[in-house]
Amino acid sequence: MFLLFCAPLSAQIDISNENENIQININYKIDQAQQDLENSAYYKAQKQLEEALKLSESINSKKSAGIIYAKLGKLQYILEEPDAALINLFKANEIQRIIKDDVNRAETYKVIADVYAGNQDYRQALDYYVSANALFDQEGLDDFVAEVLLKEGKTRLKTKQYLKANQQLERAIALAKRYELDKIHSSALIHNGKALTLLNQPEQGLKTTLEGIELAKVNGFSSILANGYLILSELEETNKNYQASIKFLKKHMQLSDSLLQIKRANLSPEKRLEILLDNQTEFQKEQAANLEEKIKENNLSKLTTILSIALITILSLLTLSLYKNNNIRLKTNNMLHIKNSELIVAMEKAELASKTKANFLSTVTHELRTPLYAVTGLTNMLLDEDPKPEQIPHLKSLKFSGEYLLTFINDILQINKIEANKVDIEPENFNLKKKMTNVIAALNNSASDNNTKLHLEYANDIPETFNADQLKISQILINLIGNSIKFTKDGDIWVRANKIKQDGKNYVIRFEVEDNGIGISKEKQERLYDSFSQGSVQINRTYGGTGLGLSIVKGLIEILNGKIYLESQIGKGSNFIFEIPMTYAEPKAKQEKVEYFNKIDSLELEKIKILVVEDNKINQMITKKILNKMNLNCDIVDNGEDAVEKAQNENYDVILMDIHMPGISGLEATKRIRKFNKDITIFALTAVTIEDKMPEFDEAGFSDIISKPFKQEIFEKKLFEALKANNGLKNTPPS
Repeated sequence: MFLLFCAPLSAQIDISNENENIQININYKIDQAQQDLENSAYYKAQKQLEEALKLSESINSKKSAGIIYAKLGKLQYILEEPDAALINLFKANEIQRIIKDDVNRAETYKVIADVYAGNQDYRQALDYYVSANALFDQEGLDDFVAEVLLKEGKTRLKTKQYLKANQQLERAIALAKRYELDKIHSSALIHNGKALTLLNQPEQGLKTTLEGIELAKVNGFSSILANGYLILSELEETNKNYQASIKFLKKHMQLSDSLLQIKRANLSPEKRLEILLDNQTEFQKEQAANLEEKIKENNLSKLTTILSIALITILSLLTLSLYKNNNIRLKTNNMLHIKNSELIVAMEKAELASKTKANFLSTVTHELRTPLYAVTGLTNMLLDEDPKPEQIPHLKSLKFSGEYLLTFINDILQINKIEANKVDIEPENFNLKKKMTNVIAALNNSASDNNTKLHLEYANDIPETFNADQLKISQILINLIGNSIKFTKDGDIWVRANKIKQDGKNYVIRFEVEDNGIGISKEKQERLYDSFSQGSVQINRTYGGTGLGLSIVKGLIEILNGKIYLESQIGKGSNFIFEIPMTYAEPKAKQEKVEYFNKIDSLELEKIKILVVEDNKINQMITKKILNKMNLNCDIVDNGEDAVEKAQNENYDVILMDIHMPGISGLEATKRIRKFNKDITIFALTAVTIEDKMPEFDEAGFSDIISKPFKQEIFEKKLFEALKANNGLKNTPPS
């Protein structure tokens, strides 16, 4: 039994050791290839890399394969084979993306950018330099960032973006100094001198270029020195020092000729032939040896020779045909690799743009909701405090404007959530007929302003109670009816509900919102559901609105697995039809309206202690007045540190915590309070977009969230339920 157990274990150890040895051999060949590249021994480097690639495939070493493909691509770029280089580089990129080898992927991006820059496709080159820079920066490899910044700066010089080139080259110089990267430092100085000259700073430009050339001389950087002389010649010509310009141009040509001769020597046909002979397969060598032996042993007849030649010719033709077919297949495959890699980069850009958009919306909505809390809160207070008769219309207008702006903000957030597939269906039992009646009643005043009548037609063959997402259905109806009211003056609007399909308790209900308003032309109907789209600018100015309502409607109907149609004619009106699947639900007994703090004894209310944490003075006043109207007292602090201290020294029943404050945030303050008090109720009273921040709120330890600006009844209900659970309030109404 011991032997049976040890045998497979021993085999595994042997395989592991063998793979480890192969990996060591791969790493050695990659290092050797890198040295050959630096010594301009290009074909020797190619042979080492091809051997390393075979070994990496034998042990399925993805990371090594990615590195090798990238180095082969770089080698082919040096050998002036850009198409072949891109094929290998995109293969490397694909492997590195899958295995999340971001460091080497950044290096691959850099070489891809070099190839595109060499092909004068500067736009693509800059895209890849920026991507490489982002990945190196993400990994904290500032010394690698320096080279990318240098290359980006050189490319921006080519595209005449002189200021941006100067900025990137200055950053490259700073990093090169810090990490003692003399080669990058000298090149960056030389090219920055050119950028400064083109930015009308000729003296500083010349000084900087000369500094770079001196550094290249000291370190023997021949290629950089050659390039430096050329740039120096151009600068002297710009400064009208023609003799100096010619002198530096001659130096550039002499050095360039010398470097070109070295490169040509290493790219000579003899070198290529030598490597090709070394790379012959063992089969070919064996066949050649056998053929030579047979020739020595037998002097075959002429007929045999002719037949052999014919056979070889046929085989050669077949081989050529297979080779051509294989090349066609490889080109097609490589083209797909390139397109796939380009799509991946585009996808990464789109994801970055999407994150930026989401962060922007979150910030903007928070900044808008905070003052809106003050606007709506103060307006409601003033209306409740018996204002003068002549002030009431102004206050109502202010309230309407605040509510309109809040609706607009919520519409933008709704669109963003729909596009991001973050809207969940929340089904519940409700009375559909009553819901439609309430929606019509709520919009009746708006219709009356346009001298328009609303009519409800609810079919007799459908029940009144269903199980579905009533909030989304209400929102769809409100948007569609509101849209019809906006475009219908001195007319009628019919809101209908009919059954089109039934299977047991499962129904498909068809809703219609028909009006005899201005109608919609055929060409306008095609983009009617686009965000911020209305019939025209004139329609927007005449009738108002944001152009978001119908986009939200379409998104919500699709989330509810429904369909929407439109029938419309100019001057005759429009009929919006949508169908939604719904499930019949048994009617529930009518519940009495709940009253919260009205029946509670005042002595009990005096014992309740509430802490309001809010840095905005206006919001402090509003929240305090709302609590006072409920006969509740509160303490107020304006930062997180004071909130933690108060909670530690006094016994509070509830804390209303703002999120964004000076010093520590509401999230951090809540985390600290939870360390010494896990039971206290803490509400996040915040204007941030809560859907995206729920995990952070849960982790911090909030009991619940109240989004600003809030509805008074929701705030009162949540506060009452928390106090009832914690304090056992007496004489409380049913909840």
